Amino acid sequence: MQTILGYIIGLIVGLAVLVWSADFFVDNAAKLARRCGLSPLLVGMFVVGFGTSLPELSVSFLSAWRGNPSIALGNAYGSNIANILLILGITAAICPIAVADTVRRRDLPVLCVATVAAWLLLLNKAITRIDAFIMLAGFIGICTWNTLRDKPEDDGKPVTGNLLRNIAGIVAGLVAVAGSSMLLVSSATGLARALGVSDLVIGLTVVAVGTSLPELASSLAAISKREHDIALGNIIGSNLFNMLAVVGVAGITRPIIGAENTEVMRTVLLRDYPVMAGVTLLLFLFCAKWGKERAMIGRAKGIIFLVLYVGYIAMLAKEALA
Repeated sequence: MQTILGYIIGLIVGLAVLVWSADFFVDNAAKLARRCGLSPLLVGMFVVGFGTSLPELSVSFLSAWRGNPSIALGNAYGSNIANILLILGITAAICPIAVADTVRRRDLPVLCVATVAAWLLLLNKAITRIDAFIMLAGFIGICTWNTLRDKPEDDGKPVTGNLLRNIAGIVAGLVAVAGSSMLLVSSATGLARALGVSDLVIGLTVVAVGTSLPELASSLAAISKREHDIALGNIIGSNLFNMLAVVGVAGITRPIIGAENTEVMRTVLLRDYPVMAGVTLLLFLFCAKWGKERAMIGRAKGIIFLVLYVGYIAMLAKEALA
């Protein structure tokens, strides 16, 4: 009974710290954007998007190092699916997200092209070090291109505090987001096991959702501050980071080659990658501008995302239990 109470306390503390730290993190990221002359979209992609993907990077690196490529790849591609269907779904269902023209015309097409390019590198059912270097080079190229093309607009909002304080706030907020997410996941996992829930259900629900909590918390905090570019840039940046940098680092650490990995790659190519590519295309279509109406990811689209995510989880559960 005391153990269960401890897990419940951990859940409450983890959630409270996560909400506060995400708000603190996004606030400082937005101030840094205006202070340094960068657009909120670019900071959303680089600072928030990449920062909240550091847990995926560490998990994939350790998984590849220990010779478990299924976790490394599943972590990266599964997170991308969850980012679009679950995170954007929840965020849009709560508050519609305005889509900037730069997102429609530049960033989403880049994400789609990167998705196709990464798929072409997987067709040989292996990830060699050359493949991994190509992924990392593409990632660095996209970052450089976005930085050079970034043209921020003056939104007229005053910037408070100093530069070093904003940077310190971003670092402290990110550390707190990661730490509180780990506490929340571990507490939820412990509580589920204490209540007799199977490891399979834990993996498909608690852990899958828990590893996406930094993105969810940051997106919701950005929306609450009307920083729509940061909320959407968070997802786009995170997905680019996962698909190119995370898989690239895992591939360099330990190439995913050989007969023992063929089945893993085959499953990824036939099931998980098509799902990720499909939801990326759906995001592109949902962000398109039809007629004179402003491009929006409204509540109805958010609900569609959530329904599709439930269907994806149900498909995984059915296959695992077969």
